[in-house]
Amino acid sequence: MLRTFALCTALALAPLPALAHKVIFSVFKSGDQVEGELGFSNGDMAVGQLVEVFGSDGSKLGEATTDQYGFFTYVPTTPVAHLFKANLGAGHIAEDMLPAEDIAAILGVAAVEETLASPEASPSPAGSSVTVASLTEEERLVIATAVRDEMRPLRRELAAYREQNDLQTILGGLGYICGLFGLGFYLAARRRLAG
Repeated sequence: MLRTFALCTALALAPLPALAHKVIFSVFKSGDQVEGELGFSNGDMAVGQLVEVFGSDGSKLGEATTDQYGFFTYVPTTPVAHLFKANLGAGHIAEDMLPAEDIAAILGVAAVEETLASPEASPSPAGSSVTVASLTEEERLVIATAVRDEMRPLRRELAAYREQNDLQTILGGLGYICGLFGLGFYLAARRRLAG
């Protein structure tokens, strides 16, 4: 009985493994440039981090630096696939690829203007139709900036949620529960055999 108690105490006091965090790194088209986000799954963002940009042949195309929120922008110049890399130290290497089709779309190689609404199909509440072509470049930039600013916290929260509720965490919790039940059954069986 004393050995069982000592074993249970030793297991309870044993150091638990450190909770690791993953690197969150994503790049996406944003108007006439590429925008990216770099940080960790625990919510810490990589501030002032160098992000290098490479072509599909491995040649360096350029670089960018993250701002105080872990975001960066890069303006591509050639319609090839872009590989974005960041070395955060301690074995944290982040990589993300933007395909050549997306870069070509940013550069306007295959850009097609679409209307948001047609006057015949669905009039706007004010009675006038608004199309992408009728917006000035300044209005487009204001709208794109507002949408990006609103999407940033949502993207960060979604990545943190995915990290916290992954399958490994769920299975680990179930394993702990099964282990505790197994320990309880073992102790109950020992008592029954001893008494």
